Amino acid sequence: MEKLTEAQIEKHLENVEGWDYYDDAIHTTFEFDNFMDCFSVMTRIALEAEKMEHHPDWHNTYGTLEITLSTHDVNGLTENDFKLAAAIEHIVGDE
Repeated sequence: MEKLTEAQIEKHLENVEGWDYYDDAIHTTFEFDNFMDCFSVMTRIALEAEKMEHHPDWHNTYGTLEITLSTHDVNGLTENDFKLAAAIEHIVGDE
């Protein structure tokens, strides 16, 4: 697992709409109509993250889900972060 360069990160960001890069991580926020819709998406993300063995840092308040992705082993971003971000986008898009 290799830490991505700034140029690689910028290129990957083109493929995950709505994610911001700062503090050596990528971040996004999703808004849902209610807690159950939000929790349902969180459950689907958790199952995917477990399969990938790469887990998000996240915070949920009612219908809001804030997600931060980074790879702690390299103290920054790797390909795995962007793979999980793409999977999350797919999951949220299905809702």
